[in-house]
Amino acid sequence: MEIVRAVSDTFWSTRVWLPPNITWEDIRPGVRADVNHADYRHLIYPIPLAAVIIVLRWIIERYWIAPVGKALGIKSTGPKPPKPNKVLEAAYNVNARLSHKTTMRLMKQVDLSERQIEYWWRRRRAQDKPTTLVKFCETSWRCIYYTYSFIFGSIVMWDKPWLWDIKQCWYGYPHQSVTNDIWWYYMISMAFYWSLTASQFYDVKRKDFWQMFAHHMITILLMALSWVCNLHRVGSLVLLVHDCADIFLESAKLTKYAQYQKVCDTIFAIFTVVWIVTRLMLYPRIIYSSSVEAPQILPMFPAYYIFNTLLILLLVLHICWTYLIVQIAVKAIKSGQMEGDVRSSSSEEISDSSENSRPVLTNGGTPKKQPSMNGTMTANSVSASPKKKQ
Repeated sequence: MEIVRAVSDTFWSTRVWLPPNITWEDIRPGVRADVNHADYRHLIYPIPLAAVIIVLRWIIERYWIAPVGKALGIKSTGPKPPKPNKVLEAAYNVNARLSHKTTMRLMKQVDLSERQIEYWWRRRRAQDKPTTLVKFCETSWRCIYYTYSFIFGSIVMWDKPWLWDIKQCWYGYPHQSVTNDIWWYYMISMAFYWSLTASQFYDVKRKDFWQMFAHHMITILLMALSWVCNLHRVGSLVLLVHDCADIFLESAKLTKYAQYQKVCDTIFAIFTVVWIVTRLMLYPRIIYSSSVEAPQILPMFPAYYIFNTLLILLLVLHICWTYLIVQIAVKAIKSGQMEGDVRSSSSEEISDSSENSRPVLTNGGTPKKQPSMNGTMTANSVSASPKKKQ
């Protein structure tokens, strides 16, 4: 027990977590009548709340979003399955990736050519991919949340002085009160990212799976750290800045699934502008304040440097995603419309012949000509997002 206590005391050392000459007792909730300090014990609340959000999401997707998607004509079934073959099925269950060595071995066991085996394999893999309706439901849920979060955050932050003057985040620190609306804004936001972290493992898999996982973990760490250190003011600013662009991103993806191409292109153009303004202009302004202005107003401490480093890492992720967004925008301008999702690896194109001109079935089930294997992008959706934040 003494070892555990010593480790705990070292970890929670005030020299690490708090400014000089400030103790945990100084910021304990209730110690001052004029300041309502953040309570670190409240960080447990977002976890059960995340479970509630997951259940709520399931209900909304099943009984509201899915029927709307079907009414819009969004496909709820995948491509036609391949002909049953016990040998190929057994090999597929062992390893879903088809190597040349495996193909040669299977050719000796079944009366099929190499191209026929590859064709069967592509169709079988397509059966494991989510339908367009599933992706429509997931995207709709995120769009609903980001819309709510941005509206709620705007209402909460409108009368807060640090929204209009970032330096107010540092004046009087660490004795800054947490109001009830900020408390709910933080708890619900953190619960949502906990739910995303859990659901990411059974949602539609994207090319940037691990980037998104890192993003969610950085977000949760940032929010938890800012809460423990009473840095909720700058934390709430980061939350608000990130929500806006995601509304347009998810909306563009929804219109893509519903095959409203012109609407998709328009929304994506709006998203690109909003993204650049919020993620590459407003957000760096917050980082400038936390990196340059804050040290001029209050004494620094190790936990603050960790917090600021995480903010900068989040900016690096934004820059990477901006590169993906620009890729989509450039291809859209060249082709005349938004053709694909650079994040997605969830679709397999299914060919019906061996020639380069063979028709391909995309997620929506619509045949199209494929000029070359390297030149196609699947019709998944417009997407290059982060998620975000804090």
